[in-house]
Amino acid sequence: MKTIGWFITAGAAALSGQVAAQDAPATASGRGVVSAAVTAGTLGIGPDVGFRFSDHVGVRGSATFLGVSSDFDSDDITYRGKLKLKSFGAMVDVFPFGGAFRISGGARINRNRVNVSATPSADSTGTVTVGDEEFTAAQVGTLTGRATVKKFAPALTLGWAGKNRPGFFFMAEGGVLFQGAARLRDFRASGSASTSAQFNAALERERRDLQDDVDKVKVYPILQIGIGYRF
Repeated sequence: MKTIGWFITAGAAALSGQVAAQDAPATASGRGVVSAAVTAGTLGIGPDVGFRFSDHVGVRGSATFLGVSSDFDSDDITYRGKLKLKSFGAMVDVFPFGGAFRISGGARINRNRVNVSATPSADSTGTVTVGDEEFTAAQVGTLTGRATVKKFAPALTLGWAGKNRPGFFFMAEGGVLFQGAARLRDFRASGSASTSAQFNAALERERRDLQDDVDKVKVYPILQIGIGYRF
């Protein structure tokens, strides 16, 4: 992933240098155009600040935050997942036609994580299945864990950012964040069997089953919209 990030950044920077050398300044003063916006989407909600050097090249920095919760099932156990979005990033924007359409490459410092928990109830037989073995609800108690991703994640997007002139503008972009598969850690149980070697072996199998579910997703979708002002 570091190679992908280097390739995206180096390629965009090289193209930026070529275009900047040929373009006229974005404003009559030759100082470029500064923008400030608020965006919302799959990365979270937060500020986006940019500087467009010319009609064809710009850079942006952003920070996004959000907390959401959702339930999901794995091996007949219903888990509660609490997703905490927190990331910071920088992008190089290339406007190939000199207008609103842009191609962007960069990276984010990715602090996203998911905390999972479940308090399984006994079925009709009075037991709970953990890692293909049967235990009572009291033996299992509450299952907890957390999933984290790579801290450095390259990003690639296509977007629309309005015309290069002062005033309000609407922005939208979609793409992918190459964060890799999440890693489930600190998976524990609070029940009476938590010190049993047999139970902990079953708990590890349960963790691996959860890990197999998240291993299928290695990229995170980016879909952000926002409104801002260019000065």
